[in-house]
Formats: sequence, C-alpha cells, structure tokens
Amino acid sequence: MSRVGRAPIAIPKGVAITTEQNVVTVKGPKGELTQKIEPGFKLDMQDGVLQVMRPTEQKRHKALHGLYRALINNMTTGVSEGFTRTLELVGVGFRAEAKGNNILELSLGYSHPIVFALPAEVKVTTESVKGQNPRIILASHDNQLLGQVVAKLKRTRKTEPYKGKGVREVGEFVRRKAGKSGGKK
Repeated sequence: MSRVGRAPIAIPKGVAITTEQNVVTVKGPKGELTQKIEPGFKLDMQDGVLQVMRPTEQKRHKALHGLYRALINNMTTGVSEGFTRTLELVGVGFRAEAKGNNILELSLGYSHPIVFALPAEVKVTTESVKGQNPRIILASHDNQLLGQVVAKLKRTRKTEPYKGKGVREVGEFVRRKAGKSGGKK
C-alpha cells in the first residue's frame, strides 16, 4: 500500500464528511469543499478517523490512493483551521495595499500599479513595518486555490538571482549569482 494513502485522517470536531456518487463533501466552521474521486475508492469512517481504501492493486489506483488521501486531509484541515501563506516584497519602493472587496494593489517598480483581483474565498491583509519588507498575508480554507493565487502573485515580479528583488514567500531560499566582478580576483 501507499505510505501516504495508508495513513488515517483524524476528523476534527465540527467537521462532517459525506460521499455521494464519487464526490466527497467536507463541511466545517470555515466553509465547505468538494472533491471528485474515481469510482471504486471507498471511504471508511470509524471513531472519528477516516481511511481511504483503493479498489485494486493496479498502478493507477496505487498512484491515486495517496493523492486522494492527501486532498481529503487538506480539505479537513482547511475547513477546520484554514491555511495562511505570507509573501514579502523585496525591492526599493515596492508596496502592497489591500483595497475593499478582495482587491490588492501592488507597486513593483513598473510604470503602472498592478491591480490584482482575488477570489472571494481568499482573504488578504497587508503590513508595512519601517525597516522591513512589505508583507502580504493570504488566508483561505481551500489550499489548492490559495497555492494558485500565491503562484500568480509571485509571477507578477519574479525574484531575480543577482540582487534578490521580487515577490517571494517568507523564508523562501533564493539562489544568488555573482555579478560581473564576482569571478575576478
């Protein structure tokens, strides 16, 4: 069996999981998420623990076993606790401002500001502390959607390898290159 697929999922209090015609629905205090799964996979729920069972030992079913378990685990975590990701803007004059109705306005060194409309499920806050890089804090109950939004925001100004300027996640490692004089000695 898959090591990931074999691991049980602990269901927190206040979270309800239902399966109807190959669609798994997870409801909790933070929202509701659905995921379609392949026919034949079974969800066995006992004593607040969920186990994902695959139908056969085929290579395809083995591959999907761990995937479905991870997706359902992320759904239960999302509707009970939620997910947050923090981005920082590294560069002189880079700014971020959260406007009403999930609109983010970015100043990233271009000749124009970038206005970024966020999905309704994603909540955004910004913070600017003197002496530190501006930060964007994104929160959502949907981990997949949050990852897509973070990827799109990082693409607005990719981190360049010489000075490290750009949009990146807090704690992300950026491999730096030596400039023209770096190779001379």
